[in-house]
Amino acid sequence: MTDSLDVVVIGGGQAGLAAAYHLRRVGGLDFAVLDAQPTPGGAWQHTWDSLRLFSPAAYSSLPGRLMPPQQGETYPDAAHVVDYLTDYEQRYGLPVHRPVRVRAVRPDGRRLRVETDSGTWGARAVVSATGTWSRPFVPAVPGRDTFGGRQLHTVEYGGPGAFAGLRVIVVGGGNSGAQVAADLAYGTELTWVTQRPARFLADDIDGRVLFDHATARRRALDEGRDDTGGVASLGDIVAVPPVREARDAGLLKAQPMFTRLTRTGVAWADGTKADADVIIWCTGFRPALSHLAPLGLRGARGRIPTRGTEAVGEPRLHLLGYGDWTGPASATLIGVGRPAREAAHAIATLLR
Repeated sequence: MTDSLDVVVIGGGQAGLAAAYHLRRVGGLDFAVLDAQPTPGGAWQHTWDSLRLFSPAAYSSLPGRLMPPQQGETYPDAAHVVDYLTDYEQRYGLPVHRPVRVRAVRPDGRRLRVETDSGTWGARAVVSATGTWSRPFVPAVPGRDTFGGRQLHTVEYGGPGAFAGLRVIVVGGGNSGAQVAADLAYGTELTWVTQRPARFLADDIDGRVLFDHATARRRALDEGRDDTGGVASLGDIVAVPPVREARDAGLLKAQPMFTRLTRTGVAWADGTKADADVIIWCTGFRPALSHLAPLGLRGARGRIPTRGTEAVGEPRLHLLGYGDWTGPASATLIGVGRPAREAAHAIATLLR
């Protein structure tokens, strides 16, 4: 084995760094963070330039270090987040090894065996924090293979420059779909398509309120009370300034979801058609969990059943940052701190 440690954290993005911060704080544990990326910043370094956070900087922070404001911006962009994560990692001297791609985690007696492209690590516990960015999801819409134009997912979108003057269909009624549609509303022939009518949150609601609602919902469910509906009860789209401006200018009018793709575009059930040069699928992601397949823990919908962050079938494994099922708002900067702390304390208790 390359090394044998108390804890291996898989993933060096926001969730992995939050886990490392709290593992350092509990003290007495030898750990390492294995990150597949060659540089700090997690998935944020691969997003489009105009992407904005849903909250001001002070409310988009990892534990222990407030994100500084970005000059001239209420809602920081992705580059500012990359700078913040880079500084965070360096400030706390977190033991991140990169680029190291984890291929598999296997049971190995009293330890877990973490196999990578640069050797094998032994660990008494593992935190998986690989996120979802590497597993983009595109729905199986009829005719998808027959469309003659270009198709891409959110992960491949780099900004509006490459689409000037083209007929573009953006699919997706979440924040990414709305932000990409707003980005393209001024220089393309845009059609924005959503599965259900677009639901904008009130203009004064941002990530701070969303985190509070997600936390309240989890608390209610844990205490056996009625489901509050959480974030979904408020709407789907945070009206960050670019989205608000395009919406108020009448440029963000969502069309219902089409039923099939054609060679030249898309078609609806009533026979209406629209030609397109490009279709951008802003249709979300799935958790990147293939490295955990040898543990045989997968449950319904491809998820690993968890109790908090702990895998129900393997107490030495914690999952962090994949969504509400691994902690309220744990896929967000502001939300990942609390489940990261809980995971670190649970691991410390287990190993001691």
